[in-house]
Amino acid sequence: MHTAIVTGATKGIGYAIASSILEMGGKVMITGRTEAGVQDAVARLGKAAGAPSRVTGRAVDVRDRKAVDGLVAATVEQFGSLNTLINNAGVGVFSEVEKTSDEEWAQVIDTNLTGVFYCTRAAIPALRQANGAWIINIASLAGRNYFAKAAAYCASKAGLVAFSEAVMLELRNDNIRVSVVMPGSVATDFSGPSAKTDDESWKLTAEDIAQAVADLLRHPGRSLPSKVEIRPARTT
Repeated sequence: MHTAIVTGATKGIGYAIASSILEMGGKVMITGRTEAGVQDAVARLGKAAGAPSRVTGRAVDVRDRKAVDGLVAATVEQFGSLNTLINNAGVGVFSEVEKTSDEEWAQVIDTNLTGVFYCTRAAIPALRQANGAWIINIASLAGRNYFAKAAAYCASKAGLVAFSEAVMLELRNDNIRVSVVMPGSVATDFSGPSAKTDDESWKLTAEDIAQAVADLLRHPGRSLPSKVEIRPARTT
């Protein structure tokens, strides 16, 4: 059974991943930016799964190291263990470099990269105590396919891919598997570099990414798909 933390899970990809883990019989601690948003998502997830006791949540800013440490401790206290960490929380600022403020740069890098570092470092001791554990980081194809007016976002996701692969090498002999999932265009509320169109049927859905995560979690212990690229089957 997976006992998981899923960051950034009040909507979109994170919500779909949390729902998928609950469908698999797991237990989930979700995070979000506001207490109201977290509690609303917890109620919806618990009702849909028919098991409110298997989902809880906290308002946590992953840029806050102390809050992240408290998140891990609260998860272990609530569920008795932790064997799965899904680092999904992320933000995007899409503008030319000369128009990007210090605050915007810091927000993207600190959320998308430093926040993953904080969560991963805090979770490792608990994950080592599990009989097999997972860390799955949600990056983006923008981590290797770069584009204009997205320097901060691309840099954060490229850094996340590199971080994920380095941590994978550190932890693979500790029975902790690390994978990075790199989605292409996804039809969510996440702000992107291009205007939203009326027809987004060609794009991936949050549920597609959740399916990729669920497939990873079902992999036999002898295998480690360390990087998963997932993109729409067509472009229009």
